[in-house]
Amino acid sequence: MLAIIGGRGLTELANLKITHRQVMRTPFGEPSCAFLFGTLNEHEVIFLARHGYGYTIPPHLVNYRANLWALREQGVNEVISVTTVGGIRGDLTPGLLVVPDQVIDYTHGRDCTFFNSRNTSYKNIDFTQPYDAVMRARILHSARQVQQPCLDGGTYAATQGPRLDSVAEVNRYERDGADMVGMTGMPEAALARELDMAYASIAVVVNYAAGRGDSQFAINMESVNATARSAMVRVRTILERVCTDEGCYGD
Repeated sequence: MLAIIGGRGLTELANLKITHRQVMRTPFGEPSCAFLFGTLNEHEVIFLARHGYGYTIPPHLVNYRANLWALREQGVNEVISVTTVGGIRGDLTPGLLVVPDQVIDYTHGRDCTFFNSRNTSYKNIDFTQPYDAVMRARILHSARQVQQPCLDGGTYAATQGPRLDSVAEVNRYERDGADMVGMTGMPEAALARELDMAYASIAVVVNYAAGRGDSQFAINMESVNATARSAMVRVRTILERVCTDEGCYGD
């Protein structure tokens, strides 16, 4: 079963035919909000708003472990995460959709693993390729099928939040090889890997990162929110296609 985790601008799926809502409990606490069960193009899907339906949970307080654990308990084995990012690389302009293929983790203090006890065995997950190759291919194929431009690849810098970054910090991320910056990419991707869930992300560029483009001196949050709302219409189109038989295979 496929789960979709939404972020800024995607607190609901307008094209999801909801069958029921369900509140979850896990050994790691409560997920961000009730799960929405439904169908997208007649395929079963679970939708979760990462920040809650009222957008009240900041990135560093999201219970990533509870979210992923509860999804796995419901039989989810595939996850598409929708995130918003600031574009660092020059061609990552506001409104562009990207399917990242690498990540750098700058977060701290988050519950980042399910292996948090000395009394149980653990495993070292292979994180060489942090996003599932097959799921990435499905997203990119679906984007082409519905004629929605979507960039293949890029390195996501996951930062702590909830504040935005300074110019000096963004310069550092660029030197480190990052192409975009967001706040929710980790530990979500690693936790999904620990649970053997195929995980990939659609990153929506909603602004230039600090010091770039029209964000030379400040970031306009009204523009960020407007860009996110507009782009999510295209994201929903891609997600709907992913859920069709034709959209499940690469070229």
